[in-house]
Amino acid sequence: MVGQDPGVSRETTSREGFARQSLDDTPIAKAAERASRVLTPGASGLLPRPPHRRVITVANQKGGVGKTTTTVNMAAGLALHGIRVLVVDLDPQGNASTALGIDHRAANIESVYELLLGETTLTEAAQKCPSQENLYCIPATLDLAGAEIELVSLVARENRLRSALDSSQLDALGIDYVFIDCPPSLGLLTVNAMVAADEVLIPIQCEYYALEGVGQLLRNIELVQAHLNRRLHVSTILLTMYDGRTKLADQVAEEVRRHFGSKVLNTIIPRSVKVSEAPGYGMTIIEYDPGSRGSMSYLDASREFAQRAVASTGPR
Repeated sequence: MVGQDPGVSRETTSREGFARQSLDDTPIAKAAERASRVLTPGASGLLPRPPHRRVITVANQKGGVGKTTTTVNMAAGLALHGIRVLVVDLDPQGNASTALGIDHRAANIESVYELLLGETTLTEAAQKCPSQENLYCIPATLDLAGAEIELVSLVARENRLRSALDSSQLDALGIDYVFIDCPPSLGLLTVNAMVAADEVLIPIQCEYYALEGVGQLLRNIELVQAHLNRRLHVSTILLTMYDGRTKLADQVAEEVRRHFGSKVLNTIIPRSVKVSEAPGYGMTIIEYDPGSRGSMSYLDASREFAQRAVASTGPR
């Protein structure tokens, strides 16, 4: 039997090793590795629970800034790390409900509309999201579109949501975070959200006119602080739709950081087609494409958001 040339063997092995290494370094392979890490239970680690329950309104009356996208993906990112989260969909379009896989067009479902009118309770209206054990949603239906008119004649109309978010019922569900997704306006629904919350998270896109309307939003927050909710404050700014190919995106990010300082998260959410596609499939980006840059960015943002609160007050 003729022996194999050791030089050929070494050369073949070297080529195979190089090929494997090259495949491992491809974008697809890296995304697959990240997705596997995200979807493996416990692989992402658990985040510390906040010292007290946090109720956050996600607001920006300027449309198309990633408000609903930020709400559902920040909530999903926290839930993936073992935190129990409730999303209150206060936008009549119901986009947050759709992204979380909740059928908000079904007949006779308990929704935020009935909750505001006192016709149902929080525990009856909250639905567990099908893909996340720790994530709940109170859906919005089309009935909510007329709620602002109906609320006008009710007693304590600005306090309806705060009263509905009963602490004992939130305790029963074990909720650590409540995210309220607002409509792109400054009407009575948004006022209800601000009265019910302690914090405001403002998503700002890294595009032209980024700060347009934010001044008016801040003035409205000050009015709510003065007359309805002294606890309310802007705690977090998240930069979204960042396109690293443009100089404008860096200029906007710099301007926002100069204006808001330490309130701006270090994590920036990139512009991504995948992030925009995910709600159409009834998913968050973390479920739809867990290895994507958008998914990893929202996971990083949710982790930073949670750790900042614990760092400032200490774990409970």
